Amino acid sequence: MATINPYLTFLGNCEEAFDHYKSIFGREFDYVGRFSEMPEDPKYPLSEEDKQKIMHISLPISKETRLMGSDTGGEWAGKTIVGNNISISITAQTKVEADFLFRSLSEGGNITMPIEDTFWGDYFGMCTDKFNINWMVSFNAGSN
Repeated sequence: MATINPYLTFLGNCEEAFDHYKSIFGREFDYVGRFSEMPEDPKYPLSEEDKQKIMHISLPISKETRLMGSDTGGEWAGKTIVGNNISISITAQTKVEADFLFRSLSEGGNITMPIEDTFWGDYFGMCTDKFNINWMVSFNAGSN
């Protein structure tokens, strides 16, 4: 069965917020990635400041639950405003389940990133459903 985690998007202070959450929950991050780790795209150059922002961070809360987040990306990313800065992240148990969930959730909505293999190793996609809820669907063969 898939697991569901909240995914928070920040306007440049993700690291500060997650350091705060880390102090509250008393856990260590299990992943911290910065935009500097993304493959470069000449169409969307990143400033040195943007390269240091958080691309993805994960803080375990329990065995099944993680608080995840990132800073808003560059010109290529959707614009974050209060109200659209939280998504529901689903980690599927199989690639077939990921495809089903993504196809079902995106039906009648908007695909913001097609589900596909990514440079960080997950099979991943993002969409907004027909009720304007943001979803992230992923599968990682190495974690199963």
